[in-house]
Amino acid sequence: MTFTSARSWRIVDIVTAAVLGAAISFIFMVWNVVGGNLYEVFNAITPGLGGLPLGLWLIGGLFGGLIIRKPGAALAVELIAAIISAIAGNQWGIGTVYSGIAQGLGAELIFALFAYRRFTLPVSLLAGMGAAAGAFILELFLGNFAKSLEFNVVYLLCTQLSGIILAGLLSYFVVRALAKTGALDRFAVGREHRKLI
Repeated sequence: MTFTSARSWRIVDIVTAAVLGAAISFIFMVWNVVGGNLYEVFNAITPGLGGLPLGLWLIGGLFGGLIIRKPGAALAVELIAAIISAIAGNQWGIGTVYSGIAQGLGAELIFALFAYRRFTLPVSLLAGMGAAAGAFILELFLGNFAKSLEFNVVYLLCTQLSGIILAGLLSYFVVRALAKTGALDRFAVGREHRKLI
């Protein structure tokens, strides 16, 4: 099998991206309320601390990349989840779609740097950081440039920490747990798990 054919999308990949995106959008809808309120509470404690809840909004890209393992998977799943969340109605409206693009591209870049061949815990953690960096950069242009340097430094550190833990670490272990159930047997992550047992 050539590199090109190994990276081509199958029907099962397309369906899985759509299903994952839809499922993750429901998590987003709950987190829009919980995480949105936590953002306000944490920022009231220390400006910029509101970046701590961000990571859960990044999991679409991580799940897409870790499960489907094809170019564009991280972006596709994150974007589908963001679009559904925006259509369902949230406090950010169309801005959610822009966030989905930025966050998905951030994760996608990390998976691309490893040529879509390595899906270890360190790569997952880096992808979480990449997705968080995408969110941070977008938010700079959407208004954070006008905020203080102290806010942006604290916010950057908090978003990166959240990207590592809530996105990278959590997604990696949830995907591994799903692989153990046999639900991912049609994907490389499921086949890897079978080889380990």
